[in-house]
Amino acid sequence: MFYLIAEWLGFPGILNLFRYLSFRTGGAITTALLIGLLIGPRFIGWLRVRQGKGQPIRDDGPQSHLAKRGTPTMGGLMILTSLMVSLALWMDLRNPYVWACMFVTFGFGMIGFLDDYDKVRKQKTAGVSGRIRLLGEFAIAGVASWIIIAQSGTQLYVPFFNWIHPDLGYFYIVFAAFTIVAFGNAVNLTDGLDGLATMPVIIASLAFMIIVYLAGNVKFATYLGIPHVPGAGDLAIFCGAMVGAGLAFLWFNAPPAAVFMGDTGSLALGGALGTIAVVAHHELVLGIIGGLFVMEALSVIIQVFFFKRTGKRVFRMAPIHHHFEQLGWSEPTVVIRFWIIAFVLALAGLSTLKLR
Repeated sequence: MFYLIAEWLGFPGILNLFRYLSFRTGGAITTALLIGLLIGPRFIGWLRVRQGKGQPIRDDGPQSHLAKRGTPTMGGLMILTSLMVSLALWMDLRNPYVWACMFVTFGFGMIGFLDDYDKVRKQKTAGVSGRIRLLGEFAIAGVASWIIIAQSGTQLYVPFFNWIHPDLGYFYIVFAAFTIVAFGNAVNLTDGLDGLATMPVIIASLAFMIIVYLAGNVKFATYLGIPHVPGAGDLAIFCGAMVGAGLAFLWFNAPPAAVFMGDTGSLALGGALGTIAVVAHHELVLGIIGGLFVMEALSVIIQVFFFKRTGKRVFRMAPIHHHFEQLGWSEPTVVIRFWIIAFVLALAGLSTLKLR
């Protein structure tokens, strides 16, 4: 909104600042952060009153988690509120990439909300059927992927080898939708400890803030040998708003958490990161930057696969962060060490920009 108003006025005087992505990105971070911090206390109080017993806790999980009973969930609604308001104020809403990302973020958030609501209402950890959830997620991701390829094409770019970029044709829609859904669920699986998913999402958002800015600038993209995607630079503002909203939520989600993100937030943020990666044609790099989330998802797949075939477990408990808890690591130790891993992987992912 601010950008369109400034453009309508001809960017006079100080309003010329709104031409710059860096200024609007900073504004988006600050706005989302302040909104989240302001609405947080009342929002958490409202959730506590409405939910009563809060999020159900697994009896077969680490015993230390039983003390968290009564903690409200659906904190992702707070993230979505601060994120969407910030985007409405600072983004150029004529950009189709913005709408694709917002569509996935809101759509995945609503699927997560229905899942959280079902868990709280029934006081069970199952939630909505996994098949129904995936069907809804693929439908949303498919529409967003179609919007994206209409603007940026269907080529898949391979990191480290800038001359390898096969055109997947309409199969790219399937690949892109899978990337978005897979990453949304990977972040969802990671959200099992206080602050565990929030900071890695912030770190990944900062990394992609750099990537989309470079991909949207023809000079930088040509110099680095990465795909140039006109209009992708605007998503740096989107990433900035995610950083601000994530930091505000982390203020209340830091151990001991006053509120849980829930599927409402984890699915939305994971889906948003997946969509941003598809826009920038850095889907494979997402697997490096978001390697922590990939590791968490793979631990569940491996555990289920081997248990169904052998009756034995590879890990003491999956996702893998629970495995380390069962080994005797304290929750803060697991969280901080996983944050360090996320930071290192983000640096590794950013290094692919030059190693081509």
